[in-house]
Amino acid sequence: MDWALLRGLDDAEQREVVAASTTRRYDRGEVIFHQGDPGDTLHLIASGRVAVRATTAAGDAVTYAVLGPGEAFGELALLSADARRTSTIVALEPVQTRVLRRDQFETLRQRRPGLDRVLVEVLARRVRRLSAHLVEALYVPVEQRVVRRLIVLCRQYGEDGDTSVTVPLTQTDLAEMAGATRPTVNKVLRSLEAAGVITRARGRIEVLDRHALRRYAG
Repeated sequence: MDWALLRGLDDAEQREVVAASTTRRYDRGEVIFHQGDPGDTLHLIASGRVAVRATTAAGDAVTYAVLGPGEAFGELALLSADARRTSTIVALEPVQTRVLRRDQFETLRQRRPGLDRVLVEVLARRVRRLSAHLVEALYVPVEQRVVRRLIVLCRQYGEDGDTSVTVPLTQTDLAEMAGATRPTVNKVLRSLEAAGVITRARGRIEVLDRHALRRYAG
């Protein structure tokens, strides 16, 4: 498995990290951890997809990312002994992860100082992602954000050469990810459906033409 978080390591370092980790499996709909829980483990996704959700001060749940094989979550647990989870992670389908505890990572760091590069990359990736989300939220029209989130989901659920992709998420999920209301998402999807770019079914969105969808992203 090619985990993006480990790409800065050489082959021997990658093998040591994976060998130190353990396998965990989760059922569809299972909460892997809750926002605010103590955090002491990094998860590398081997199979399946998870939703990353946060709860606002008003009590609303917001899904702001979907992660799949090769990606990681819980990485901030490696940085602080008193880390708290900043989001809730829910399995969208059967999920298998490789789990590395903070104490295991610290032991590896003592033998492999090059692992410090992983920590630097963790912080850099966080900053880049938050910066991109902030710029988009401030300057990109909401209709365009909906289309862009759908494009991101196509990459998550489809292969590079696929023209059509099934995204097994609801309009509410898409609204949460785009920072939009459900009526706005419904309006955007109706327009895309009328243009023959997508079709809708219960609990999923069928993207028929990814190339056409990208033209709507601006």
